[in-house]
Amino acid sequence: MNYSPSTNFSLFPPAVKHLLIINGLVFFALVTPAIGDIIFKLGALWPLGSGLFRPWQLVTYMFLHAGFSHILFNLFALWIFGQSIEAFWGTKRFVIYYLLTGIGAALIHMLVAGGGAPTIGASGAVYGILLAFGMMFPDRYIVLLIPPVPIKAKYFVMIFGAIELFSGLTRPGSGIAHFAHLGGMIVGYVLIRIWGLKGENEYY
Repeated sequence: MNYSPSTNFSLFPPAVKHLLIINGLVFFALVTPAIGDIIFKLGALWPLGSGLFRPWQLVTYMFLHAGFSHILFNLFALWIFGQSIEAFWGTKRFVIYYLLTGIGAALIHMLVAGGGAPTIGASGAVYGILLAFGMMFPDRYIVLLIPPVPIKAKYFVMIFGAIELFSGLTRPGSGIAHFAHLGGMIVGYVLIRIWGLKGENEYY
């Protein structure tokens, strides 16, 4: 398949822009008393044994967030790292990658974590985006917020992956789906190994 080459870099490329908008709209709907409970019940990723699991939740859980800080972190990371990836891959491939890493994150989380509370958030897909950025632009510098130290993307990704693995093994009851984050990175790595790192004007 061949994608037409892009001539302009955009701060808000189509997929990133629409993902930001959709997540924002769903967040406001989720905190609306009249419909929030319904959206959560139908859209969150429920454990298989709960009786509430539905197949579509493998996708819809990505668009639900638990609070303002949760959605702010995910959407900021999606915007910061997603711009370059969508510009490099093209919109169609970016969307496919985003959804597959999110679905893969959900499946790995369900396999490892089993039962428990329902899961929500785009973090699995966002960690997949982070992994892609580190593989595409390994020597590009990222400035950490705390402390404000520049670090190459490849090391940034390694550090975050190690933190999630350590946290998943040592803090299973933290309420954070660490293995979903790792799952997004694992699925992203597999996809990139299958697809290769090619720009949108190249054949796949």
